[in-house]
Amino acid sequence: MDGSQAPTKVKTSLEDGVGVITLNDPGTLNAAGLELMGELTAAFEDFAYGDKARAIIITGEGRGFCSGANLSGGGGTGRGSPAGKANSSLIGTFNPFVSAVRKSPKPLVAAVNGVTAGVGVSIALAADLAVAAESAYFLLAFRRIGLVPDGGATWMLPRLVGKARAMELMLLGEKLPAKTAAEWGLINRCVPDAELKDAAMQYARALADGPASLGLTRNLVWDALDSSFVEQLEAEAYGQGAAQLTADAAEGVAAFVQKRPAKFTGR
Repeated sequence: MDGSQAPTKVKTSLEDGVGVITLNDPGTLNAAGLELMGELTAAFEDFAYGDKARAIIITGEGRGFCSGANLSGGGGTGRGSPAGKANSSLIGTFNPFVSAVRKSPKPLVAAVNGVTAGVGVSIALAADLAVAAESAYFLLAFRRIGLVPDGGATWMLPRLVGKARAMELMLLGEKLPAKTAAEWGLINRCVPDAELKDAAMQYARALADGPASLGLTRNLVWDALDSSFVEQLEAEAYGQGAAQLTADAAEGVAAFVQKRPAKFTGR
């Protein structure tokens, strides 16, 4: 998938080594139906495992980043599962996507615009860095429809903002403005709406210009959320062994010795 193809539910483009994925169903505020999720998964895999991009941005077209699962247009996480059984849409579509993002070999940036609700919050928080427009907000309003948070929200939120704030967000289902989200540590930055694209691209270009070891680093950090100290020490040792074999490590050491800026290639 590339930017030359006719846009459907997802658009892609490539800018200075940054693969930009744009959810493109503004009429539904980019609700995550099964069709959109299929295209999003394909776009992510193309950039994550291809050689075109060295960093990835995920954002939304129009007035929303993602308004959550498309309950009326297919893919709603409240339908399609017999009583007492795991939800089929989550098992087959949403969970594999957020799991794949967590294991990405390349770093990701979320550029959060406007409405970010339900599983859209999980998609945004699955990125490594997140920057949001001042008008953006986060909403986990599952209580209003008698459902539970999903897409990894119950795992990520307590780790990012603590149990008390996570409970408040999920049990009360109130909007969290982007400015407060930044103050709480849910996201990295809150910027004026007009600066969102540039701020996200600034992050992404810094990642794209960096060494291949950034992919190893982001995976170490994600894994650390589930690991003991001893396990993480061992993981770091293996990660360092892998990093030492890259061309970027050789370039980095040579540049340090020669007292010049390193020129990394992502390999």
